[in-house]
Amino acid sequence: MRKSNKRLYLIPVLSKALDILELLQNENQPMSLESIYQRTKISKTTVYRVLKTYTHRGYLAQSTDGLYRAVSRPKKLRFGFAGQSKDMPFSVAVTESLKAAATSMGVDLMILDNQYDATIALRNAEEFVKSRVDLVIEFQVEQEVAPVIADKISAAKIPLIAVDIPHPHATFLGVDNYRVGRDAGELLAQHAQANWGGKVDWVIGLDLPEAGTLVQSRTTGAFEAIKSVLGEMPVESFVRVDGRGMRNVSRELVADFLKRHSKEKHILIAAATDTSALGAVDAVREAKRERHVAVVGQDCIPEAMEEMQKRSSPLIGSVSHETGTYGPALVSLGLALLSGQTVPPYNYVSTRTVTPSLLNTPPAGV
Repeated sequence: MRKSNKRLYLIPVLSKALDILELLQNENQPMSLESIYQRTKISKTTVYRVLKTYTHRGYLAQSTDGLYRAVSRPKKLRFGFAGQSKDMPFSVAVTESLKAAATSMGVDLMILDNQYDATIALRNAEEFVKSRVDLVIEFQVEQEVAPVIADKISAAKIPLIAVDIPHPHATFLGVDNYRVGRDAGELLAQHAQANWGGKVDWVIGLDLPEAGTLVQSRTTGAFEAIKSVLGEMPVESFVRVDGRGMRNVSRELVADFLKRHSKEKHILIAAATDTSALGAVDAVREAKRERHVAVVGQDCIPEAMEEMQKRSSPLIGSVSHETGTYGPALVSLGLALLSGQTVPPYNYVSTRTVTPSLLNTPPAGV
């Protein structure tokens, strides 16, 4: 009896793609490109392209260590990100890092600008809830409105990640504020020892009280480090002023202080942000007091690094918060939350202190 072969209208590459997806779904754990290739025996180039396509379309997620895993729902995830302000260089850098990571890891982003304004930040949170995003990443500076924003997002049962400024119900990602403050303070104290024989008349903290006590611990850390290096100083030598993290506000405050203390020649300034630090530099330069003042900032934005390289600049350093690491860390953290993994409530990015000597050192071999 003659066998009749039924013609099968199959698409070979689609079958291979489905084999890869089914393998990841059945294994239910992250797998590397190499292990998927070994298990399926499909061309490694094909495996790579299929994995990248699935990730782009939201069927898979790729973690920072390069492993792939099946996403629990067959739709592309969409994260809402509210940036601090498109006028703040650090916020822009975090946004760009997040955009690149989201594209690489197959996540859609809905980006809104908080414009450094509490009312707008609240309105943006409501827009995320209305748009039913899968997760919200909040970067806004006003601590007073943080509970209101967090409550609205929590009521909608949307996971929340807070960048740099803690919010109730949120997982935190940012710097260890007290530690980066100490790093800045140690640099300032070392400058005083090397250039002024350890003599200091005033220590100014260009603070950011609107962001809450955690961010204010940058100033606390700086003050404590200066005391530990230089020894105890009169408590009245330490002054906190609200620079709001803004250049013009900080410039006016420092200009007024320098005018009122025209005779003092040993002044250290620890700024909560580089933008504040640059405002202090403006005031120092206008007063022609460059030799009398040393400033250290936070964030290591490009304009601050350019300023540091100028001859006799009062900006002697900045603590880099490594903005390039924010995006991958935020997306990985978001995917972990959505998959039901247990994550720490506080997640810290790496930091490093940058000085003019580091910036001016040529690469090895040059």
